[in-house]
Amino acid sequence: MCADRAGPIGLGAPPLPNPAPVAQAPLEVPYDAHSEVFDVLLDRGGVVLLVGGIDTGKTTFGLELMRRAAAAGLPAAFVDSDIGQSTVGPPTTIGLKLCLDGAEVTRTSVRAADALAFVGSITPPGYLLPLVSGTAKMVGQARASGCRLIVVDSTGYVSGIGGQLLKFYKADAVQPDVIVGFRRGGELEPVLGHARRFTPAEVMELDVPPEVMPRPADDRTTYREQQFAAYFASGSSRWKIKPSVFMPALPPEFDLALLDGLVVGLDDGGGSCRGIGVLEYGEPADILRMVSPVTSGVKGLRLGSIKIDIRGRLRGPVNLRQLFRTE
Repeated sequence: MCADRAGPIGLGAPPLPNPAPVAQAPLEVPYDAHSEVFDVLLDRGGVVLLVGGIDTGKTTFGLELMRRAAAAGLPAAFVDSDIGQSTVGPPTTIGLKLCLDGAEVTRTSVRAADALAFVGSITPPGYLLPLVSGTAKMVGQARASGCRLIVVDSTGYVSGIGGQLLKFYKADAVQPDVIVGFRRGGELEPVLGHARRFTPAEVMELDVPPEVMPRPADDRTTYREQQFAAYFASGSSRWKIKPSVFMPALPPEFDLALLDGLVVGLDDGGGSCRGIGVLEYGEPADILRMVSPVTSGVKGLRLGSIKIDIRGRLRGPVNLRQLFRTE
């Protein structure tokens, strides 16, 4: 049940919303073949950056490393910067999960983020800056929390100039101690070559077993929609929103109806993201409402670049420059 509330964006900072669990079949990665690598990473600690193409087993490997860290009593953190196939927090965000008490690590247990950074997109092209800065911010919070092992998961965007630049600048920002590359064919050669030439990180390469195959695009879309739906299913409210709270600012006499369905990031005024919401346009009153499970602790809204409904279905991408007619 959604409550319709009018008034200012709330104050205070309650815990981040706890999304309903989402089922996802993990990739079958043969852990026995990587046992020595796990042992080396646990002994070394520090920041471990995982890179590889789509569905190469990065997340499954990272969560297994986290599970072993918890079993060994090692304070650890998982930074999920895969904004389209999120494991921690909702899509369009970078999520941080702290594992400080040795609790069991599963895909369900890491769903609720301890901190978030808003990117506003489900694909990296055009969003290098918020992806890199947000990942660095989450790694910084993990370090400040006393984590001795920080595992950074990443998107499968590794090809072309865009993929190379994203991985280069992400490594430059988070300063990993180890970069683990999940190799399928030659797609990672430029990325790992740059890592060896331009960073002090140790580079490890793992071959992706031939039985680990990319999921169909429809399966990836379905999973993302389920993630969105689970996030909003945790209990949402509707808040009346003033047009002055957005970043970037709306142009004069802007048609508010154009924002209907847009994903927004909820900022607490201190540089932290409280969660996400979806804008709703109301006629004939010409007002905007925000639907979100976050009910307080918000001072401003950052505009994203996709439209969805609260059932998680994608309504399409949005180019803010075109929408604002600034170009």
